Amino acid sequence: MKKKYNTRYKKEFFDKEYSAKEAYGRLWQYARKYRFRIVLGMICGILTAGTMVPFFQVIQPALDQVTDQKIEMTTSLAEETAESVANKEPAKQKKKLNAFEKKIQKASRMPGWFKQVEALAKKCGIELQTEKGEMKGALLFVILVIVPAVALIRMGLLFLNHYCLTWTGSHVVADLRCDIFKHVNKQSMQFFGRIDVGQLMSRCTGDPGQVQIIIQQILAELAIAPFEILISIGYIIWFAIANEMIPTLCLIVIGFPVFMVPVITISRKVRKWSKRSLENSSVVTSKIHEILTCVRVVKAYNTEEYEQEKYVENNKSLLKTTLRAVRLALLVGPAVETVGIILICGFIAWCFLANVMLSNVVPMLAPLLLIYKPLKQLAKLQSQVEQGRAALGRILSILDVDMVMPEKENAIEKKTFESSIKFDNVSFRYDTAERDAVSGADFEIKRGSFVAVVGSTGSGKSTMSGLLSRFYDPYKGSVTMDGVDLRDIKNESLRNLIGSVMQETILFNDTVEENIRYGNQNATHEEVVQAAKLANAHEFIMSQPGGYQRTVGEKGFALSGGERQRIAIARAILKNPPILILDEATSALDTVTERLVQSAIDNLMSNRTTFAIAHRLSTVRNADMILVMDGGKIVEHGTHDELYAMNGVYRKLCEMQHTEE
Repeated sequence: MKKKYNTRYKKEFFDKEYSAKEAYGRLWQYARKYRFRIVLGMICGILTAGTMVPFFQVIQPALDQVTDQKIEMTTSLAEETAESVANKEPAKQKKKLNAFEKKIQKASRMPGWFKQVEALAKKCGIELQTEKGEMKGALLFVILVIVPAVALIRMGLLFLNHYCLTWTGSHVVADLRCDIFKHVNKQSMQFFGRIDVGQLMSRCTGDPGQVQIIIQQILAELAIAPFEILISIGYIIWFAIANEMIPTLCLIVIGFPVFMVPVITISRKVRKWSKRSLENSSVVTSKIHEILTCVRVVKAYNTEEYEQEKYVENNKSLLKTTLRAVRLALLVGPAVETVGIILICGFIAWCFLANVMLSNVVPMLAPLLLIYKPLKQLAKLQSQVEQGRAALGRILSILDVDMVMPEKENAIEKKTFESSIKFDNVSFRYDTAERDAVSGADFEIKRGSFVAVVGSTGSGKSTMSGLLSRFYDPYKGSVTMDGVDLRDIKNESLRNLIGSVMQETILFNDTVEENIRYGNQNATHEEVVQAAKLANAHEFIMSQPGGYQRTVGEKGFALSGGERQRIAIARAILKNPPILILDEATSALDTVTERLVQSAIDNLMSNRTTFAIAHRLSTVRNADMILVMDGGKIVEHGTHDELYAMNGVYRKLCEMQHTEE
């Protein structure tokens, strides 16, 4: 029996729905500072569309040249007029001659601008056509020179159109990515405790890329397609009025909106499946991130095949929704094309029944056929707009979430720690929890003292350190430093006063030196080496190929646990903070490595106020005060000897640990 895996997207707590107006209105706020290039690109697009007008105007004269209709009509009218003039009175002769001239002018059907060009050519001694309207060599020369020149101008306009708008789209998305990263980076630990990191990565990287493609295509096509349609429709209206073809024009006006029926019908479904495709893409990204992060566990339990099967199922789900969205998006163009062909065939049939002349039909069909391409592009754009709306909705949901650790406008900048840190009846609860993680904490950490927190797993020890670092704010009580509430201190200056060494040491995929320098970006190489020596890390660093320039790998996996921990300690030493937080910094190390790390920690603790979360109670025997936590409450406090003598929770922990050893 085939196993079933969960491939469904888990909707995030901050997800919202946005209308197209709201989504693209917000996007315009990013684009407006590049409006000069947008306007330039749009103008180039309009001019590109305008180059089609002369071609429309010469269609009918070209037809007349091919069929020799003009010559036949001219001969017939000349004979008829000569006979009439010979038999009529002078007044009637003049009237008949004027009518003849109008018929000749109508028969020529040359655009108005051609007369100006012809007059200019005559001034230069160049004749473009004979008296009978036949083409001369000079006109052929103009066509061979001018038309290619116009084509080159059109090419340049198209290039400027696409380049300006693509440049704008790239810059808009780059700004969007920066704002997403900046906004996410500001969120509190409460936010990161609830979010799926893999899916967050997909929103921060994949979705803006989707928006970038759509912005470039939408802006580039919107600068040309609508104007090509408007110019074509404008010419059709002008031609119909000029040639007294109002019924034909009414038929076109009634039939034209039918083009949009498949666009409106299909586009709604495109947005739905595009959104699902993006969501499933987030699931796949999340799965990859999870596997790469937990690769040691996967290898240890030999579950590569199991994880491969899960990934294949997730990928199949993504493929299914992606193809569904693609099928719908690709259906729009052929649907518009089919409807267009049917309408044009119906239009030709009507012209046949109404005895409309071919020379009057073709000049109207040409713009109608030209409309097809931009209309098809606009139909695709509608699908892309819906896809972009889905991606923008996921991005805007992140930008609108507000779990930033607040900072008062008049927050003070504190550069030194002088007296003490006090927890005054502090209580805190996580957003998703049903009970307090810390309840009624009340104690004081004096400057230069060593305070330790012990207790079973889940008792609230790490939460206490998070409150001290102001990763969280208590909902009751306050944490003060030198009598000032941490909420009244600038976050930057508070973090500068605190250094941390955690149980799970995280290093960046960079050199050893850069990882140590992370504690002080302005430190020299000599200062980095000195910090490494104090952390008992210099010897093992120099024994490795590359020394301080060796890359530590993803999260420092190229190093052992003890080596990573000592680099983290060197990083904290280089930062040189007055307050130090140690979160079970030696609990995962063997005895020999622990001694090296503990020696480095002793160097780090020298002349600093230390708040240590301890798993091994032997490391906190010399603490000035030990806080014993159980169920989020401080149940005992005192020195090691005082607590041991109480014969309470602390003593039970000591005896239990002694038995395990």
